[in-house]
Amino acid sequence: MTFDLIIRNANLADDRMGVDIAVQGGRIAAVERNISTTAGRVIDAGGKLVTAPFIDIHFHMDATLSLGTPRLNRSGTLLEGIQLWGELKPLLTKEAVIARALKYCDLAVAQGLLAVRSHVDVCDDRLVGVEALLEVKDLVKDYLDLQLVAFPQDGYFRSATSAANLQRALDMGVDVVGGIPHFERTMEDGRLSVKALCEIAAERGLMVDLHCDETDDPLSRHIETLCYETQRLGLKGRVAGSHLTSMHSMDNYYASKLLPLIAEAEIHCVPNPLANIVLQGRHDTYPKRRGMMRVPELMALGVNVAFGQDSTMDPWYSFGNADMLDVAHMAVHTGHMTSRDAVKACFRAITDNPAKVFGLEGYGIAPGCNADFVLLEARDAIEAVRLRANRLAVVRRGKVIAETAPRTATLDIPGRPASVDPWRYAPVEATAL
Repeated sequence: MTFDLIIRNANLADDRMGVDIAVQGGRIAAVERNISTTAGRVIDAGGKLVTAPFIDIHFHMDATLSLGTPRLNRSGTLLEGIQLWGELKPLLTKEAVIARALKYCDLAVAQGLLAVRSHVDVCDDRLVGVEALLEVKDLVKDYLDLQLVAFPQDGYFRSATSAANLQRALDMGVDVVGGIPHFERTMEDGRLSVKALCEIAAERGLMVDLHCDETDDPLSRHIETLCYETQRLGLKGRVAGSHLTSMHSMDNYYASKLLPLIAEAEIHCVPNPLANIVLQGRHDTYPKRRGMMRVPELMALGVNVAFGQDSTMDPWYSFGNADMLDVAHMAVHTGHMTSRDAVKACFRAITDNPAKVFGLEGYGIAPGCNADFVLLEARDAIEAVRLRANRLAVVRRGKVIAETAPRTATLDIPGRPASVDPWRYAPVEATAL
């Protein structure tokens, strides 16, 4: 038998080293040492890391790459970003949204990012973004999994037509029920929106992903309501709470009550390290709050924590480049997660953990899984996060769809080496922190 593809001498994120990965018919056929069978193409990983693809579980593809249209966010705040998006929405065309989204998907694939959950605003009565991203979803399906969330950006109750528009979007084929309870006019409206949105999801058999408590206000506690409604309606494992930045400002006593509730309800928690630390704490003098949920504490309770990128060059965040390793790298710093186990946990938060939130089938490096993986210019997950490692090859269903040359700098310094290869720069056995 001849395989379609074999990756030889690969290290895996679970610390297995020097294994071969054989691919046949778009699926992984074997993961073991010294596979003797031949293949149509052989790639020597050379002791570098092969991982299942990166997943971005929280993004806004209808807004991506729109930076500067119609103007820039001068204050850098979340609320000005929402105001600016409101100015941009009437200017949107289906063609422009599709063009920007496809351009972003090209960048994502080059970065080994092969699955994205994108929120799409349903408060525009034209549903331009919904129509555009449903078309994009079909256009990219052969190389990227795109999951869409019906998101009432202006508030489920606050916007007069968003409730009807959300139902229309779900009827059109949007996958997940979204919401933004902290942006409703009152805390009570926020609570009622969580209840209504979860009931819609339960009735339709859908997942829920709410922008929840994205504020510095420690009294914004809609996540508590989300935990209750999840259990009341039997939605365990199908609900994500995104952002949860108010958790950063809550007192420890209340947090000691809240975190076990989240674990009991089996809520997936989705921090967005890049955008959260930029948008939150804007009203502080010093000390300034980071605005990140309590990631290490949630992980210690067994909560599934998955990192999102949120935005790339849009009204809320003027940086970004579809690099989930950049997201993990920031999380390591903001969460003080510098132990070796903690860095590995951050790597899982951009791979295995979001795959669970997404409900992605056939994900992983094991026989029978889809032959989707990324060869990184790093020895292991820790080094991948440290270096934000170069993607040497991206494979989708057994086909190499993106390749990048190794990153090597040439030196001209007397008495020193002729080149510097970043992935070999550190000692092989680093001291555990």
